[in-house]
Amino acid sequence: MGSGETPPTKLRHVLALPFPRRGHINPIMNFCRSLLSKIPDHHVLVSFVVTEEWLGFIGSEPKPGNVRFVTVPNVVRSEVGHEVDSPRFYEEVLKELEAPVERLLDGLEPPVTAIVADTFLVWSVRMGRERNIPVAAFFPMSATMYSVKHHFDLLFRNGHYPADLKEKGDEVVDYIPGVPPILIRDLPTCFYGKGLRVLHHALEGIAAVLKAQSLILVSVYELEHTVIDALRRDIPIPIYHVGPTIPHFNLGHGSPTTSSTAHDANYWQWLDSQPDRSVLYVSQGSLHSASKIQIDEIIAGLRMSGVRYFWVGREQTPQIKEEFGENEEMGLVVPWCEQLSVLCHASVGGFCTHCGWSSTFEAVFAGLPMLTFPIYWDQVSNSKLVVEDWRIGWRIKRKEGVEYVVPREEIAGLVRRFMDPEDEEAKAMRRRAKELQEITRNAVLKGGSSDSSIDAFLHNLLH
Repeated sequence: MGSGETPPTKLRHVLALPFPRRGHINPIMNFCRSLLSKIPDHHVLVSFVVTEEWLGFIGSEPKPGNVRFVTVPNVVRSEVGHEVDSPRFYEEVLKELEAPVERLLDGLEPPVTAIVADTFLVWSVRMGRERNIPVAAFFPMSATMYSVKHHFDLLFRNGHYPADLKEKGDEVVDYIPGVPPILIRDLPTCFYGKGLRVLHHALEGIAAVLKAQSLILVSVYELEHTVIDALRRDIPIPIYHVGPTIPHFNLGHGSPTTSSTAHDANYWQWLDSQPDRSVLYVSQGSLHSASKIQIDEIIAGLRMSGVRYFWVGREQTPQIKEEFGENEEMGLVVPWCEQLSVLCHASVGGFCTHCGWSSTFEAVFAGLPMLTFPIYWDQVSNSKLVVEDWRIGWRIKRKEGVEYVVPREEIAGLVRRFMDPEDEEAKAMRRRAKELQEITRNAVLKGGSSDSSIDAFLHNLLH
């Protein structure tokens, strides 16, 4: 919206519809925050759809005054042992949430005038079309991931689907417009293994985008510009690039905040007491993690390396603490933290990550290099992007789709070099990480590429 324009006074009511998982909810919420920070409260109301379970998790978190939570029933979590069966959960979400969301959409007041919907909810575009409500399809992963799915027919025609990792894992895919060459084994895991169970749903969601009014990509233009430009040439609807959709607005003027709560006080005090850039931050995200055998090897490798660590262990925190022992001089294990603020802390010098898209961009925003250990779905392709295309990371796990355990000795040597301030390769990687940090932070400043793209989306929403 140009500075000379006065937005219309008619209230726009937006339904924000994320897939019920942390890696989908947070990006849409952060996008809504960025959007609403640009306009007065009385111009746009956002009804943010969450399950009852997720309302319990995030209902008390701060949010803009013109965002309200509206709930739909829980989806039963399907588990195998202690791990969530993601393909089955995806199928349950599609089956069980469609009718409740339709009833909610028809009953909301004032009437909904626009929908921002996760592309994983494949029926959302149809719902909008049936009610003459414009839909913006929101893709919470990389533009590269979107393009690979959008050009699925090319994989099929070139004999690269289904992906046979044993025979063709090292073959190169170099024919997807705008996407740098990528090995078969670095494709997202929905193209092989158990992810094949729901690939048809994921592709259905991508196909539905062509019937939406616009596509929102959670990326920074400068970091994936060849992919975004190629998609714009191929897709006949507006494409907006609005990344990173992370809580950077909580950092004030680009500096990390410190928490005043008793829950967080210990870890901030510990971080404050460590030398600059000496701590390796370790987290495997909010859903999947490596096997217990591999976790044990990572713990032993960290101990052998002599490097300081800050490990977010989630529900595995007690077991990880027990393995490390009580040695807070060298490391700290916590169940949760304010991740972006911790990554931006002066004592943190690197991130050992599963390569979820939000975590990847938080590391980029903090200017940190990454040790990558992807587990599932887009994490594999994100790891390739970090290591080969952006050159701001090293792999711990080098071959996807191969069942093997990286031994502790290998991990210890890699971590030691990664955190060594005098290692020439690591120094070059840190310099590149700082360059990408500047690009990413500039993108969200006024007039930056992402800020301008959000302005363009808002102009269309209001006018």
